[in-house]
This record gives sequence, C-alpha cells and structure tokens, in this order.
Amino acid sequence: MEDILNLRYALDTFYFLVMGAFVMWMAAGFTMLEAGLVRAKNTTEILTKNVALYAIACVMYMLVGYNLMYPGEAVNSFWPGLGFLLGSDHDPASVLSTSGADWYDGTYYSGRSDFFFQVVFVATAMSIVSGAVAERMKLWPFLVFCVVLTGFIYPIQGFWKWGGGFLDGLGFSDFAGSGVVHLTGATAALAGVILVGARKGKYRKDGKINALPGANLPLATLGTFILWMGWFGFNGGSELVVSNVGEANAVAAVFVNTNAAAAGGVVAALLAAKFILGRADLTMVLNGALAGLVAITAEPLTPSPLAATLIGAVGGAIVVLSVLGLDRLKIDDPVGAISVHGTVGIWGLLVVPVTNTDVALSSQLIGAGVIFGFVFLASIATWAIIRGIGGLRVTEEDEYRGVDVAECGLEAYPEFTSGTK
Repeated sequence: MEDILNLRYALDTFYFLVMGAFVMWMAAGFTMLEAGLVRAKNTTEILTKNVALYAIACVMYMLVGYNLMYPGEAVNSFWPGLGFLLGSDHDPASVLSTSGADWYDGTYYSGRSDFFFQVVFVATAMSIVSGAVAERMKLWPFLVFCVVLTGFIYPIQGFWKWGGGFLDGLGFSDFAGSGVVHLTGATAALAGVILVGARKGKYRKDGKINALPGANLPLATLGTFILWMGWFGFNGGSELVVSNVGEANAVAAVFVNTNAAAAGGVVAALLAAKFILGRADLTMVLNGALAGLVAITAEPLTPSPLAATLIGAVGGAIVVLSVLGLDRLKIDDPVGAISVHGTVGIWGLLVVPVTNTDVALSSQLIGAGVIFGFVFLASIATWAIIRGIGGLRVTEEDEYRGVDVAECGLEAYPEFTSGTK
C-alpha cells in the first residue's frame, strides 16, 4: 500500500507541476500577442510590463495572496483573514499513514505544487490588464496596481469560490476560472481603461473610429497558439489529479473539449467577421480562438465535444460583437482583452447549467455579478488613488513618440520607429 501511495502522490504532484509550467508558458503567449497587436513604438514597454507583472505576481502571491485565497481557517465565508508566506509541505509519514478512500483528504499532491499551479493563474489574470491599457499608461503606476491586484483583489474574490467562501456555498461553479481569473482580469482592465482614457487619434469628433493596427501580426498569431497550448494546462490541471482511471479519463475529456471550443471560436469569429466587416479579419479570428477557450473554462468536463465546440463558437461570435460594441462606446482596448476575457467570461459562466444540471443559473448570475462588482469597485478605487498620487497617463508628446522611449529608453524596432507616429 505504501508503494501505491508513494506512486500516486508523486504522479499527481508531477502532473500538477507540468500543468503549472504549461500555464506559466501562457505568459509568453500574452506577451507575444500584445507585442504584436500594439504599434511598433510601444513594443518594448509591453514586453517590460509582462515580464515584470509575472515576477510581481509571484512575489505578492507568495507573501500574502496564497494565504488570503486558501486560509487554513477563514474568519468567515466573506473574509479569509490575513496570513503571510508559505507554510511547510506535507509530512511524508503523515501522507503514507493514510489509506483507502481516506487518502483523498487534500494530501494527494505536494502543497508546493498547488502553490505553483495557483500562482501562474494569478499572473494570467494580471496579464489581461496589460494589453487593455497599452500605449498610453505609465509603466510604474501599472506595476503598483499589479501589487494590489495580485496580492489582495484577486485572492479575496478567489477565496469566495475556490477557497471555500460564500460563493462556493451558494453553488457557484467555475471549474478553471472563466470568472475567478478571466472576468477578474477583464474587469480590472475595464476600470483602468475608463480612468486612463482612449489613445490619441482613436476616436474622431465626427464619431468615426480610426483603426490603429498592430505592428506584428505574425507575432500575435504565435502568441495565440502559445496561449492555446497553455490552456491545456490551465483547464487540464484544474482536474487536480490524474492517478486513477476515472480522473485520467476526465483529464482527457477536458483536453478534448478545450481544443474543440477554441476551434469553434475560430470558425465562428471568422464567419462573423466576414458577415459584419466583409473580410476575414485576422485579429478577430485570433480573439475568436481565445474567446472559445475562455468560454469553455468555466466547465470543460461535462460537455460533449460537440457541445464544447458550440459553446466556443458562441464565444467566438460574441467577441466580434463585443469588440465592435466597446469601440462604439469609446472604450479603447487595443487587444480586445475586455471582450475576450470579460464579455465571453460571463457567457462561459452562464452556459454551465446547460451541460451541468447540478448547477443553477441563479448561482452563476450571482457569482458573475459579485466578481464583477467587487473587482470593479476595488480596481477603480485603486486606479483612482494611483492617478491622484502620480497620474496614470503619459504626456501627449510621449504618447506621440511612443512609450518605449518615454518609459523604457529604448525601442524594440529602432530602424523603423524613430520619429514615427
């Protein structure tokens, strides 16, 4: 029996770590996607933000965030209490002394592997904010907000569902984070975009919308494929274990459904762009893939592959409409992050009861509303305080020259960007 416990513990820990590495690789995907969709003069700054936010997220989640989200004993279902740093890992003798069904008591993989898997999720949520506020926000105010989001805002709302808080008690279901991760990131981004304003030249006084195309669509496409690959870890790892037949089958189903939803999102976005815009818009297609992935993240296990494809397809159609709709509202999001992760994140939550009849639509509505409301209020308050202290936006001259020079002092494409608008 001891050999079996050793093997299962080691296998599930290894699986968790590998899936976490897949999700960490999504940081590269977000970086490449955003670098491709911003203008050349703003590339270095977006690269700097993504590297820095990942590091800040890791530090803040280690210092305080993990204990906020997963407290040993919460004060109540709304407030988890405040704890710091990581405790010790599971004692081998304690793990091996358990047997049978009692073994599934939360010690079936290393506690350190759980932290690693969770911390890369935090960085994913913050990466969503990066692209939405690109090309006009100062670097350091963004990084200050990163400290607050990853250390406090994200973990508190995460505790309400994944840490056993009141949303979990209400029956709210979010398998891998359409709400906890994606809606959170998009809502924080929306608050920032509202306060920082649109890029200069994006919206004309006569009501027309100027396209400000990205500098490197091959890079954006590569970023999308990296994210698509990383999402297998995002959703697959959320099954938590793989060391028995039932769980192994479940992981395989999650992988298949995740892939199917992304494919459905691409096809639907391609068709929607052709119907609405009259062309096969690559940026819409890329966001369609991501929309399909976000849509299935709330429940990738219970749908059939066909149902997963349709869920992703609806997400792909929604994202096209949302991107165009937000533009009409003069909410300037250079990469479409608010639409992909926010609008479609809500769709992913609300469609869960269709394939998982144990979940009530009312619970999903409450969960989506609570996450949006809390994160928006906390984020806009944080952004407002930061703006009051040192400002959020670069000067008009710096925006014209590009934030690469203004914020980082060097250009990503020096032979192309000097003196360009």
